[in-house]
Amino acid sequence: MKQAIRTQIGVIGASICSRETEALAEAVGREIAKKGAVLLCGGLGGVMEAAARGAKLEGGMTTGILPGTLREEANPWIDVAVLSGMGHARNALIAQSSDALIAVDGEYGTLSEIALGLKMGKPVVLLESKWKIKGAESAKGPLEAVELAFRLLKEGKN
Repeated sequence: MKQAIRTQIGVIGASICSRETEALAEAVGREIAKKGAVLLCGGLGGVMEAAARGAKLEGGMTTGILPGTLREEANPWIDVAVLSGMGHARNALIAQSSDALIAVDGEYGTLSEIALGLKMGKPVVLLESKWKIKGAESAKGPLEAVELAFRLLKEGKN
């Protein structure tokens, strides 16, 4: 019997961020795990590490698509490290592999993932974003961000 493939929610954001942003990302990770989805991220520090930590502390599964070729570069909360060897170009893999994306704050790398996700027809939710982007939905908090991502997936909207 074929097992159902779990939903993969991408959490994107900067590798260096404030404690407030880390707390938001960790809460997003916890909510993703509570929904039974796999948290997918870039596998490094900052938002990625905080979100993965939140998911793991809630019993969830995490995947990191790393820019380099060394598993040791992954943050300690990553279960599955995918070595892309692609640098920033790995952002396309993150966007493509995610069923929906949640951007927590972020810098230009995050902006590229948002754009790629939207171009690929993926739902994109913004949390504490400095950008207003046509096609992306904004959320006021971590719980709302995750619920919105799942609702958009269910509705088949991006």
